[in-house]
Amino acid sequence: MKKIVVLGAGYAGILTAKKLEKKFRKMKMDSEVSISIIDRHPFHTMLTELHEVAAGRVEEDSIRISLKKVFAGRNVEIITDTISQISIEEKKLTGSLGEYEYDYLVLAAGSKPTYFGVEGAEEHSYKLWSYEDAVLLKERIHQVFRQAACEPDEAEKRRLLTFYVVGAGFTGVEMAGELAEYVPFLCEEYEIDPSLISMHNVDVLKRAVPILPEKLSGKVEKRLAKMGVKVMMETGVTAIGKDFIELNQNGRKNRYPAGTVIWTAGIESADITGEAAKTLESVGRGRIQVDSFLRAKDHEEVYVVGDNMMYVPQGEEIPVPQMVENCEQSAHTAAHNMVCAISGSGAMEEYKPSFHGVMVSVGGRYGVARVGLPNLMFNLCSFLAMLSKHFINVIYFIQVLGWNKVWSYVRHEFFTVRNCRSFLGGHFSNRTPSFLLVPLRVWLGAVWVFEGVMKVVEGWMDQPMLSGFFGGANQFFNNILAPYGITGIGGAAPSADAVSSATTAAADAVASATGAATEAVSSGVAVFSYHILGLIDATLVSSKGLSHSTLSDYAFKLDFAPMNWFVNTVILPNGGLQLFMQRGIVIAEILIGLALMAGLFNFLSSAASLVLQFMFVCTTGLYLNTFWMIFAGIAILIGGGRTLGLDYYFMPWLKKKWRKLPFIRKWYLYND
Repeated sequence: MKKIVVLGAGYAGILTAKKLEKKFRKMKMDSEVSISIIDRHPFHTMLTELHEVAAGRVEEDSIRISLKKVFAGRNVEIITDTISQISIEEKKLTGSLGEYEYDYLVLAAGSKPTYFGVEGAEEHSYKLWSYEDAVLLKERIHQVFRQAACEPDEAEKRRLLTFYVVGAGFTGVEMAGELAEYVPFLCEEYEIDPSLISMHNVDVLKRAVPILPEKLSGKVEKRLAKMGVKVMMETGVTAIGKDFIELNQNGRKNRYPAGTVIWTAGIESADITGEAAKTLESVGRGRIQVDSFLRAKDHEEVYVVGDNMMYVPQGEEIPVPQMVENCEQSAHTAAHNMVCAISGSGAMEEYKPSFHGVMVSVGGRYGVARVGLPNLMFNLCSFLAMLSKHFINVIYFIQVLGWNKVWSYVRHEFFTVRNCRSFLGGHFSNRTPSFLLVPLRVWLGAVWVFEGVMKVVEGWMDQPMLSGFFGGANQFFNNILAPYGITGIGGAAPSADAVSSATTAAADAVASATGAATEAVSSGVAVFSYHILGLIDATLVSSKGLSHSTLSDYAFKLDFAPMNWFVNTVILPNGGLQLFMQRGIVIAEILIGLALMAGLFNFLSSAASLVLQFMFVCTTGLYLNTFWMIFAGIAILIGGGRTLGLDYYFMPWLKKKWRKLPFIRKWYLYND
């Protein structure tokens, strides 16, 4: 059995392990190969989202993904250990808990901050490169606000509330933006005058995020300045102390008081990669030189992916960037080539990355992006840039944890977002107490039970009655309204003259005619057509000799061609099938109603309620006085049964049982 060890559970590591397992399983070689992934944490960390936790926008668990969940139902061994030595010659890893031999090694240990020899930087600054870093920084921010709130000396108060973010790359800009967005809420919470806050973003570079076009870099700097961050470019940091930062400005060293210094100025390969570099050829800050197949030079059993690799693609002048998209694409190439090497089949492929751009967010409401194809890139800013960020994250989460993580991400980014800190402005954030929906849920259920019981009383369980039931709407439109000149029947829109005449006859009418629209498939067959009867003024009603009750019988009917065909050719000609359908409708209405009233299977019963409404609007039309049932079904669709309902007890129990099913765990068809 060939032993594959993936060292590191970062972006590149977990994707490589998942792709390897899937490929070998498809080739039915999973019994011939063992795959292990080793990391010092039992979870994968979303490094690109650390700033959101540090600045209190999302909960800590939103950036932490359990490795057990990622590899559930997959033939991958998860080992939690800290590797301290790598023996390339002996093909062995040594950790604090044991030794691990391998036939093939995937080096994906990631990176760590580099301090460029700045005095005191490592000891006195807060870094942002791990889950622990984000949690620690979050606590630090709250700590200085608590201290400042109780500090009587204004000078010391100002020092405590002075923040320096060193580094104006992706991480630095995003951290500065999140902090600036968070500060007003902290000032309100701790009753601190906002004028006492001082925020700086410092970098020796000429402009922020230099990988972006100059125009977008300018937008980033302007946004930070607008949020109260002083952007200090072409400014070096020479020393950091417990309560100060020393800057090199135009060749002069100046020392300033500082409460919190956040270091995001650069990265280098992790320590364990440095151990491997003693044997393998390395370049720059510990990155391992690889060939076009992502193998370490002179060691074809060692593959290097993600941040640890040093590779200049053919035709390019600079190495591949240390970013997530490189991790994703290198994981694919390394997994493919390793399978070819072990199985002896197929041709290896050279690594030819095709990057689709970069994006940086400045807080939760604004961002800029440069996206597209290698030869066709374009700029995005504000709403579209933030939308692209979330779309890219969702694509990544689908690969890692499927529906489980996608739902979790959407929930904490849109539905439970704090302080409206979202590019949607918090409009979708859940603020209404769910217990206020209980009366609506119970009443909707009672109406469904009433509808079902009345159908039983009318004889729906005994004899076919669907012909009259389904034909009622058409008879109403064609036999009652048409003779009075109210058109719009069968999808035909009334003429402009007819509308004008109706308007003249009823000067105060709200809407006196019907409209129609048709959507056609490629064959030209009408799939949808609408019958809409608007609100008709009393003047028009009296002029036609009709009553309000007559005209309000039907307000909306949707002709759906497939549904019409099914009803007319399958159901109506068969009395036995009609009776079966009738009984099914009656039973469904009563069960849906009882479930809603009890708050049991609320999502399914609400969804079934909407399905029934759709069926009715396609066959009989909807009454004006039943339109509310559609909106009620939507309102209580998610979470409406967890308050004062049986779902409060039943759903947690069901979720525990559901998650234990192998198929469900493997395909992540659950949410935490």
